[in-house]
Amino acid sequence: MPIVSYILKGLIIGICAEAPIGPVAIYVTQKTLSGGRKAGFLAGLGACTVDTTYSVLAIFAYAYAQEFLLGHKEIILLAGGMVVTMMGMIMAVSNPFRKLRRASEKTSGLSPTDFIQAIFLALSNPGAIAVIFALFAFFQLNTEAQSFTSVLPIILSIAGGAICYWWNFTTVLNHFRKKIDMHSILIINRIAGAIVVVIGIALFAEGAYHLLFTGLGAK
Repeated sequence: MPIVSYILKGLIIGICAEAPIGPVAIYVTQKTLSGGRKAGFLAGLGACTVDTTYSVLAIFAYAYAQEFLLGHKEIILLAGGMVVTMMGMIMAVSNPFRKLRRASEKTSGLSPTDFIQAIFLALSNPGAIAVIFALFAFFQLNTEAQSFTSVLPIILSIAGGAICYWWNFTTVLNHFRKKIDMHSILIINRIAGAIVVVIGIALFAEGAYHLLFTGLGAK
């Protein structure tokens, strides 16, 4: 298949991988509304980093990654659920006004924490890599037995699609942010955190259910 076709499919995969609504999207939304487009985009880059890594796994180690996920699904769900729940609680009780004041005192208003927290959120969601694998299968992106150099353009195109998605997402969201007052941002902060907590509890509950009733590593 021509490399141009692979690159176009990679761009679409990168966009589609970021689009599903989940804890990362809620986190990026909260960061954009409370800290501005740069803070939200930086958080989006954290998710992009994880999904690009998953894409590399999908290209070179699909069978091994799938076996690991199936064999450790319960542990991943339990640990991921706890991480997502804790980060949701932090989001819910955090003070966006303090962050806004700190941002106004800096030239960039950026914090590496936004990037790192997004990475942990993305890693704690076992469904993310399943989405990547499903997209590879749907677009029939068969890259087995190829060298890293030959698939590098595909990896870069997937990352480019993800970056493009978060850039446009945070840009549009930031436009509406300017029309939202501080009290509304505080309410959105609380709601976003509560939603993430619910998602985390659901992940933990699913992991506990499988661990108790289907057995560790059951397929």
